[in-house]
Amino acid sequence: MSSLYDISCFAAGLAGNVFALALFLSPVPTFKRVLKAKSTEQFDGLPYLLSLLNCCICLWYGLPWVSHGRLLVATVNGTGAVFQLAYIALFIFYADSRRTRLKITGLLVLVACVFALITHASLAFFEQEDRQLFVGVVSMVSLISMFASPLAVMGLVIRTECVEFMPFYLSLSTFLMSASFAVYGLLLRDFFIYFPNGLGVILGATQLVLYAYYSRKWKGSDTSASLLA
Repeated sequence: MSSLYDISCFAAGLAGNVFALALFLSPVPTFKRVLKAKSTEQFDGLPYLLSLLNCCICLWYGLPWVSHGRLLVATVNGTGAVFQLAYIALFIFYADSRRTRLKITGLLVLVACVFALITHASLAFFEQEDRQLFVGVVSMVSLISMFASPLAVMGLVIRTECVEFMPFYLSLSTFLMSASFAVYGLLLRDFFIYFPNGLGVILGATQLVLYAYYSRKWKGSDTSASLLA
């Protein structure tokens, strides 16, 4: 019979997987537009490549060759990697120019090489405990950089007092996913999981506070504009 501790760990990790799915699905409206226009227009493929690298590194951290008992980290990042590959494939197929197509393809090869280098180095030069430390540090740095990426959008919201470019459900999903994995990491006493996700909780909460504050001002200004029209 499973202990309450095991059930709690599984529940927190499973919740993180579910909330992460909402994040992975967030680019769907963008690619619906790409499919309709049969063009990537001005969209940038780099964020999907960086997300793919992050998912691959964190997937590697969750596998038994690196860490024991971190399967739910592997499942969420494996799912994320599949989504990012699908988005990148669509981006390459519908790229506006041959130059853009070659650029994204080249960067995809670079991502594969970087990941291969990390996996090879971790297997060739480190034993199990040191391997977990090495991959854990790399995955933590990668995760923190991904969580920090919305800072520019938050700055834009503050400058423009407009929440148009910071969707509520995306911010909410970030907060809930980070909170779930922060709890998961705390239960496992895994610094490489709870620390970056703890930062994600702070970032997600800040986004929600900004949304709550500026959405009222934004809607108020829209109402005023419609009354004056």
